[in-house]
Amino acid sequence: MKIQLSDHFNYTKLLKLTLPSIVMLVVTSLYSVVDGFFVSNFAGKEPFVAVNFIMPVLIVVGSVGFMLGTGGGALTAKTMGENNHEQANKIFSMIVYMSAIIGVVLEILGIVLLDPIARLLGAEGKLLENCVKYGTIVLLATPAYILQFEFQCLFATANKPTLGLTITILAGITNVILDWVFVALLPWGLEGAALATALGQCVGGILPVIYFARKNTSLLRLGKMYFNGKAFLQVCLNGSSEMLSNIAASIVGMLYNFQLLKYVGDDGVAAYGVLMYVGMIFSAVFIGFSVGSAPVISYHYGAQNTIELKNLRKRCFEIVLAFAVTMFALSLILAKPLANIFVGYDKALCELTVHAFLIYSLSFLFLGFSILTSSFFTALNDGPVSAAVSFMRILVFQVSAVLILPIIFATEGIWWSVIVAEFLSLCTSVIFLKLFKKKYHY
Repeated sequence: MKIQLSDHFNYTKLLKLTLPSIVMLVVTSLYSVVDGFFVSNFAGKEPFVAVNFIMPVLIVVGSVGFMLGTGGGALTAKTMGENNHEQANKIFSMIVYMSAIIGVVLEILGIVLLDPIARLLGAEGKLLENCVKYGTIVLLATPAYILQFEFQCLFATANKPTLGLTITILAGITNVILDWVFVALLPWGLEGAALATALGQCVGGILPVIYFARKNTSLLRLGKMYFNGKAFLQVCLNGSSEMLSNIAASIVGMLYNFQLLKYVGDDGVAAYGVLMYVGMIFSAVFIGFSVGSAPVISYHYGAQNTIELKNLRKRCFEIVLAFAVTMFALSLILAKPLANIFVGYDKALCELTVHAFLIYSLSFLFLGFSILTSSFFTALNDGPVSAAVSFMRILVFQVSAVLILPIIFATEGIWWSVIVAEFLSLCTSVIFLKLFKKKYHY
């Protein structure tokens, strides 16, 4: 039986609805992991360090797609809940067209500013050269990159999460095959990995445009160009927390790399890269669940169904708790095997990675609650509160921790800083949820 946004949701139905979004986000996060695996094992440690060093900068670009996708999805679903499907289609079309235009602008700016940004972050010599090589090629696919992130949210709103999952898996398979061909079989090294990622993003970003531009069986269809300044501003405000979260996470990643270069050297950046790969995958589970459940929350908020809102709030946070415990256990089990997969060729680096991994794994107990809280307020079309949750989590707690704790505890302070930050963010999320409970009746 097909799941509708207007349904009553139990645990099983909620998981069925969100599973495609979870897998979509996980597959997308695997792009960087696959690149890292092939670069590390076939091109060497120096290019591997460069990929990890410049990746936070590239993620900033993709964050625009999350902003427009989550913010636009929330407004579109709310509009459908108000039974205004024509306006919902206009908002959807505006989001897609504006994303493509913004993508072209960011592509040009990114390529021009990539070298000075890498220098500012401390890259020099061969590291700088490799960062610019990899980043420039990936940035050529910026419009598709933004659209891909955006459609991961909008497929759920269109009530076609399974189709979105299929396209994302196809894009992921494209990336894996091309990585194998360009890096393992052909001597293209770092440039080959970047090209494989860019082409995979084109598959994930362009195919959805073709689908929605044609007559289809989803709730949405791409129509004529339409621009409503007020609606677009609301979309940006709704999704600002998701963009802020991604940008802030990238800034924190840059700070980690800066601190690790200072306290440990290249090995520290390489070890942190492995942690980030696992962190991206586990975060993708939380983000995917949040993105998948958001249209339902928005719909029932628009329909003023407070009983179902309360039900969704309770079940969503209980599911996230189950995910958190599972991920913590998995991270303890997988620490050594994953370290061996990526950096097993260097014994000292592998030992450093395992040590950092075991500490970092504690953060997964707290991470999902803040992500869901921010997404929950986005779904309620309350962008400022959602942004405040993300701002406190990353730009206050994480930045402060990674700058202060190493002064006291040296390298150990870097590894522990994320745990401290995520715990404080959990406490903040609980406070926000209690403060606004009466306003939204959840």
